[in-house]
Amino acid sequence: MELIPDLPEPVARECLLRSSYQQFPLITSVSKLWRREISLPDFIRQRKASGHSQELVVLSQARIKPVSELGSGKTIPTPVYRISVLEPESGLWTELPPIPGRSNGLPLFCRLASVGTNLIVIGGLEPATWRTSDSVFVFSFLTFTWRDGTSMPGGPRSFFACASDSEQNVFVAGGHDEDKNALASALVYDVAEDRWALLPDMGRERDECAALFHAGRFHVVGGYTTVEQGQFSKTAESFDVATRRWGPETKDFLSAGMTTWPPVCAAGGNGDLYACCRRDLMVMSGDTWRRAGDVPADVCNVSYVAVRRSGELVVIGSARYGEPSVMYKWDKSDSTWEKLETCEKYEGHVQAGCFLEI
Repeated sequence: MELIPDLPEPVARECLLRSSYQQFPLITSVSKLWRREISLPDFIRQRKASGHSQELVVLSQARIKPVSELGSGKTIPTPVYRISVLEPESGLWTELPPIPGRSNGLPLFCRLASVGTNLIVIGGLEPATWRTSDSVFVFSFLTFTWRDGTSMPGGPRSFFACASDSEQNVFVAGGHDEDKNALASALVYDVAEDRWALLPDMGRERDECAALFHAGRFHVVGGYTTVEQGQFSKTAESFDVATRRWGPETKDFLSAGMTTWPPVCAAGGNGDLYACCRRDLMVMSGDTWRRAGDVPADVCNVSYVAVRRSGELVVIGSARYGEPSVMYKWDKSDSTWEKLETCEKYEGHVQAGCFLEI
């Protein structure tokens, strides 16, 4: 059966490769053949290789106006968070459909990760009760539908580190339980199999730690132990996926001048690591952090950082909590910043984010 009647298969496939991700739900509804074609891992690989893939910054973002615009004497309601999507290449903003049955929006402080063409929303606090949630929700960018995933095991866990390998697994480590005890335990979630597995414990407890996945390792940065409440560590640990073991703790992974705790970090494809610390943009090449430039004042309260395939950084934040969120792109070649236009609808506070190339 032909992909498109009367068109050679290479030409028909090229038409599908050039489609916007927003057209995927329509494509999957046309025929089983089209649905199977765009669901193949090779289809996404070909989109990337041919330059037709789209890079997306996916955010947990508040709907309500910034605190500064609510006026004096008014009670500030609990923000309702939704999933917003930024295409950094075009500057286009969109909003994903809400999770069915969740009129209060996303769990507060939930974590986001991407695997293949899926977005995964894990944990957080229920907006109505502030109780810890172990929920897992998976959004397919192929069908634009949500499904429930298997709940996160191991008891209540919040403010944990979370990162994915972008291909199969989401890793979770640290955080704290309902009694505010910091955790050293770690988990891995296989998205395709919808299955959780326990990982070996880290070498220390790490509450409110940061995470990134880089070079086959799940890196967990900073955090603090139960007895050190709020005294963030400069250390880091890395889980090697191949050996399924944690490496030795890196004692001074963060330099003394990195004042944001935990730092907002991201990994580049060339091996560089980036961190935003108030007005300082830091980059680690090899084992040494150096200052790469000034973070603009109106984004220095950084919420999320992503590194595009080109090496360009996307930085999202505000001047301070309650101020409108703004977005910048940083060009590594000449250290210049470009501010992206944002309409009021997408100026809400950002709690979490992840990066997706589809």
